[in-house]
Amino acid sequence: MASDPTAGGAPAEMPVEPDDNLDIPAKQEMAGELQQLQAEKVELQDKLLRALAEAQNVRRRGQQDVERERKFGIERFAKEILSVADNLGRALSALPADPSQLDPSVRNVITGVQATERELQAVLERNGVTRIEALGKPFNAEFHQAVIEVNDPSQPAGTVVQELAPGYLIAGRLLRAAMVAVSKNEPAAA
Repeated sequence: MASDPTAGGAPAEMPVEPDDNLDIPAKQEMAGELQQLQAEKVELQDKLLRALAEAQNVRRRGQQDVERERKFGIERFAKEILSVADNLGRALSALPADPSQLDPSVRNVITGVQATERELQAVLERNGVTRIEALGKPFNAEFHQAVIEVNDPSQPAGTVVQELAPGYLIAGRLLRAAMVAVSKNEPAAA
């Protein structure tokens, strides 16, 4: 007779099911570790995004600083050189109306001073410093500083009738306000 391993006295091997009760603490530990790692991952992603944003902001601020320095880096020098331009302008305005009556050597000096003033204005303009045209324009407190008021019935009230010192802009920003005399219309005193 053929022997049947299941027949007879030998017990048949039964599949053994794993005892889930033995692995519960290990599964709970792994689940807790997984949650901790996921929270750490979220925190690190947040830190990374913040660091990238901060780096981008630093780069942008650096570019703005470089551009601002390029535009306005000569501002202090330009303010100081304006006194030279003012003195040249005063020297030329003090000359007589008819220079033909002057000695030829003096006329040559005057021509040289005029050329120096033109060159200085050209250098200022090449470096972004422009003169504010004020004469005959309406008074603008952003660009003009009223020093005196003049009763001038020929001009509308608030018009610049005299420029005492020219004003200048550097790259569109006020470097120095123009010192001006402004017209006012008052009735004549009886």
